Amino acid sequence: MNRSRTGPRMPLIILGLSLAFTVTVADPLMFSLNLPQVSRALSVPPGLVGFLSGAATLVMAAAVLAVGSIADTFGLKRLLMTGLVGVTVVNLFSTLSPGYRYLLVMRFLDGLALAALLGVSFALLKMSVPAEKRPMAIGVFMATEMVLCGVTPAFGGWVVDVAGWRWLFLVTPLLALVSLWLTARYVPEPPVLERRRLDAVGVTLVGLALLAVVIGIATAQNGVLRPQTLVPLAVGAAAAVLFVHHERRTPEPALDLGLFRSRAFSTALAATFTLNFIIGGFGFALGQFGGLVLSLSPQAIGLLFLPGTLLIAGAVVLAGKLISKYTPRPVMTTGLLVMTAGGVLMALTASPTMVLWWLVLATWLCNLGSLTTSTSVSETVLAHAPPEKSGTVASVQQAFGMTGYAFGPTVYLLLFNVFFQKEWLKDAESRGLSVTEAEQALGTARSSMAVGSGGSGYDPNLLRQVSGLKLDVDFTDGLRLTMLTVSVLPLLMAVAVFWLMPRREKPQA
Repeated sequence: MNRSRTGPRMPLIILGLSLAFTVTVADPLMFSLNLPQVSRALSVPPGLVGFLSGAATLVMAAAVLAVGSIADTFGLKRLLMTGLVGVTVVNLFSTLSPGYRYLLVMRFLDGLALAALLGVSFALLKMSVPAEKRPMAIGVFMATEMVLCGVTPAFGGWVVDVAGWRWLFLVTPLLALVSLWLTARYVPEPPVLERRRLDAVGVTLVGLALLAVVIGIATAQNGVLRPQTLVPLAVGAAAAVLFVHHERRTPEPALDLGLFRSRAFSTALAATFTLNFIIGGFGFALGQFGGLVLSLSPQAIGLLFLPGTLLIAGAVVLAGKLISKYTPRPVMTTGLLVMTAGGVLMALTASPTMVLWWLVLATWLCNLGSLTTSTSVSETVLAHAPPEKSGTVASVQQAFGMTGYAFGPTVYLLLFNVFFQKEWLKDAESRGLSVTEAEQALGTARSSMAVGSGGSGYDPNLLRQVSGLKLDVDFTDGLRLTMLTVSVLPLLMAVAVFWLMPRREKPQA
């Protein structure tokens, strides 16, 4: 590729690819935040609300690595444009949803199209930008995504309030069509250096492994030891073992397992799992606490992402410059510590009468840390990607990220249930209620609970009224203990990055 020709077009290339990546974040986020309106309109059964919320993410997690391998074989730009067209068409058809079954199918198809945008957008960035400018380009890429993700939740909530839930499905096509035009006009198609045979067995096994694990994680919210949880997890583990066995013996593997011998590469993947775990769980906590205890509307919760967005964007660009000057190690460590600070702040300040700016600050710190960490992770991963396997390697990062994102809400919910039970039992004891009486009262509150991959919730009125129990206080205390517990994970990951990542020499591009 002629690098000189990409120079003047670089901002437009980065914008087009960043828009494509933003679609993969904004689409599920806007849908989840406005799911109550959609659920009421389509009479979605409570047991399917969470599944409907996580359907697109579920498919993305299962398909992303396979899509990356296909992109390396058939062309990165071609597949990205196909995904953008697919996202646009599926969302337009979603506006016509006559019922929840139809919409569920659309969400599955949407997830498949979104999977084509995840790793491929990063792979095209690697192939379009000189290695010495790549960290800075990644910083701008992530900053653009941050600004857009700060605006789109509030905009989506406004659209639903003004025009109705069906119009929500027109927001994603607007982003996708702009990205499609910029990609088609300015992003060069990297040459396929060697037409490789698609490792169909490998991509099938890894897709099955990821799909089964994510399903197992989602059903774990109803009980860890139930067959509905253990069987998918066992299938996922078996498929993962078969995948590793197959990849070691096939002459053209979908994924070069030798990459994991690099401490920097493996540590970066662990960091991306961690940051997405925290982001996924924090989104659950924010939605439940903000909506059900503080009685914030979906639009108001969306606005929590907006303050400080430009500051985060500037910090992410600065992170790219620091990576270029030094190594990803100090930036990744700092980002993880900032995420820890956000979780601890939430744990220390949450209350039923919480001052809103504390919630804004906790959200800001979590987003700042996640974007900073993601910038350094992306540079580390892309630096290890051979040109002919850029799509596959970039998709590995996204596969780890999507799996972490699926784990987050489930683990948060499991921890919250343990801590919440402890708090309301203590509350009941102080009021002279027996365990049976307290459980009957709580059962009334839990009748509004929808368990699934998207989380659960309690009716805010019941939280305040059931049998005199202060369930809003108990809910908050359970949430605080949950946030404090999970904040240990990014702290431990920061220590691991500090000791395991290269201190002086950067990975070779």
